[in-house]
Amino acid sequence: MPKVGMEPVRRKALVDATLRAVGDHGSLTVTMSEIARHAGVSPALAHHYFGSKEQLVIETIRSLLRTLRADTVAALKDAATPRERLSAVIRVNFQAHQFAPETVAAWLAFYSEAQRSEAVRRLLVVYARRLNSNLLASLKQLCPAGRAREIADGAAAMIDGLYLRQGLKSAPVSIESSIALTEGYLNAQLAAVAGAACAAAARRPPVTQPR
Repeated sequence: MPKVGMEPVRRKALVDATLRAVGDHGSLTVTMSEIARHAGVSPALAHHYFGSKEQLVIETIRSLLRTLRADTVAALKDAATPRERLSAVIRVNFQAHQFAPETVAAWLAFYSEAQRSEAVRRLLVVYARRLNSNLLASLKQLCPAGRAREIADGAAAMIDGLYLRQGLKSAPVSIESSIALTEGYLNAQLAAVAGAACAAAARRPPVTQPR
């Protein structure tokens, strides 16, 4: 029988062990027994807490998403303007611990699993929508709604694309360069919006005052 009060500790240990085991393998071919060994518990205890490997994988993804959400909330609290909030979202997604080898390998494995598992796919959709929403909330204060959606989509694609490049070691880009590239994209898009607004204002006929 599990010791009273140990469930939260053991569950976290198993989630952490799943991240390490999946990272080591680079896929979800890892077994429940291997995960349990990484966590220092018996396979029976692992099954007692999570029932199956799929449930443990789902909880591991949820744990990563909770951490990312908490980091984002904390970063946004320190940002005073919409533009600063955009930078905060970018920095959070490129934090050093997000680029830990086991974390990168796990995310890649989860994306692959999403092709087969509807539960995993739904969680990754939650991540994508949350990222887009965080970007869009600030962009709507800086430009028209239609352009805000376009820029948010582009920035989210850059964040995900640069992360995947790092994970695949395909022309990997440093954290600093990844942030700079995404910031540069946002600056260029916002400058174009401002330029278009100025041009539109210049084309408007002057307002004549009634005599």
